[in-house]
Amino acid sequence: MKRLHPQHRARLERRMVGSTNRWRFPREPFSGDLLGLSQMCKALDVDFEEALKNPDRSCISQIQKIFSGHLKNKTIQTGEADVILTCLGSKWELHQPQLFQSETLAKLYLMALAQGTTSPTKELERLLRAQLCGNVKERHPIKKMIISLKINDPLITEVAFATALKDLYLSEVEINMDDVLGVLASAHILQLNRLFQRCVVMMMNGLMPNTIKDFYLAGCKYKEEPLTTACEKWLEMNLVPLMGTQIHLRKIPQELLHKVLRSPRLFTFNEFHLLKTLLSWVFLQLNHKIQTVPVHETVLAFFNSFPKKCSFLDQDTGQSLVLLFLCLRLHGIIRGKNLEELRHINFFPESWLIRVTANHYHALESGGDMAHVKDFTTQAMRFGLLFNQEYTTHSEMIAIYGFFFEIKGIKHDTTSYSFYMQRVRHTDSGFPSLLGEHGPVSLRAERLVKYEIRAQTLVDGKWQEFRTNRITQKFGFVKPSCKSHALKVQTVGIPIYASFSFIFPIS
Repeated sequence: MKRLHPQHRARLERRMVGSTNRWRFPREPFSGDLLGLSQMCKALDVDFEEALKNPDRSCISQIQKIFSGHLKNKTIQTGEADVILTCLGSKWELHQPQLFQSETLAKLYLMALAQGTTSPTKELERLLRAQLCGNVKERHPIKKMIISLKINDPLITEVAFATALKDLYLSEVEINMDDVLGVLASAHILQLNRLFQRCVVMMMNGLMPNTIKDFYLAGCKYKEEPLTTACEKWLEMNLVPLMGTQIHLRKIPQELLHKVLRSPRLFTFNEFHLLKTLLSWVFLQLNHKIQTVPVHETVLAFFNSFPKKCSFLDQDTGQSLVLLFLCLRLHGIIRGKNLEELRHINFFPESWLIRVTANHYHALESGGDMAHVKDFTTQAMRFGLLFNQEYTTHSEMIAIYGFFFEIKGIKHDTTSYSFYMQRVRHTDSGFPSLLGEHGPVSLRAERLVKYEIRAQTLVDGKWQEFRTNRITQKFGFVKPSCKSHALKVQTVGIPIYASFSFIFPIS
């Protein structure tokens, strides 16, 4: 065959329009031939004004509507395939009606049609007439098209891509959770929005320690805010009680961890538990070969091994982590043993530890008043109860500046719960002797407390939240003044994450 000179090639690649011999150049979005474009729009039943703005997209959209209307309640195509798609080193046989559900494949097909036939518009008109008349089986045979799609995304496996293509033929294709990331990526490339959203919902409902990182990063990559928000909310509840006990803690991206630490909804048993979880995360970032969650003593020994000339956060390795630890409420760590650990490991700058010690000293000297707390949302002391299915009652004792409180949850029936806090005497029966043995005991008859109780639980993939107002109350030793307002919860969700936040205002 004679090789064509490049300057003549474009003129010979002309496209027939309608039933006339008018034509326009296929490589140009619009050549200025208004009559030709109008005739093409009329043949394809496309809005003319829309076609002027974006002819190719308008045509594809209209063709998709025609095919989708005739694919409803239709059995799977069993005839010979019209199109062969080469992708990922494999060949996939497809049928035109199903192919046009994907805008990506539709564009590839129309490009191939324009280049592979002398009158592509006639071929397309014949196909559309067959669809509109319902005579798909009786349409004239056309040349089998070969189209190619290059994919460089490592998430897209052959199995995941096959699942996405199967969605063209089935009303609801089965998706394995192990393949959902690859199917999501395939749906994005093929522009299959319904399948893409199905994957997003699956991921939101399938959050676990081993999936949280990849699902969050996928949400960021595709700008799926509902997915990233779901990841953040899940981690707010599970960072301390679940992730803190598993090696998957290492995988949490620093950006996500920072968001969660700043959240007022973050659940923790107490501030020291949160600190231990964060120290374990740092330890795992610096010790990649460790494949099990370290015990706390191992973490302490590791940080204690660093040079003593300055704290870990002041060193080059730790400076990028300062923002994470600024989210902690170190003044909420009160037990002398825990404070000694903070000094011993030389992790925090000396100025931080001096400030914490000074705040404790002034609070004790003023009968518990927390003059250093200026903002309840970001500085209130926080404690938590994880109320599991087997509990009928669950409680913990806490001691702050010589005042003792019990935080408690009660299950009334299968869906009814209440959570509250109450002041107790260190001489009451059942009071843990170790709690008041080495700490101060206040003899003040009343203690002014500002508090808030919050409970959260997951039901059908959505978080339910219950909370009291912020209440300021004087707590005495006898009822009713010894007991807080109760947060009443009606839910089928379990477990329930109950958080108690409070401060001792200046009284």
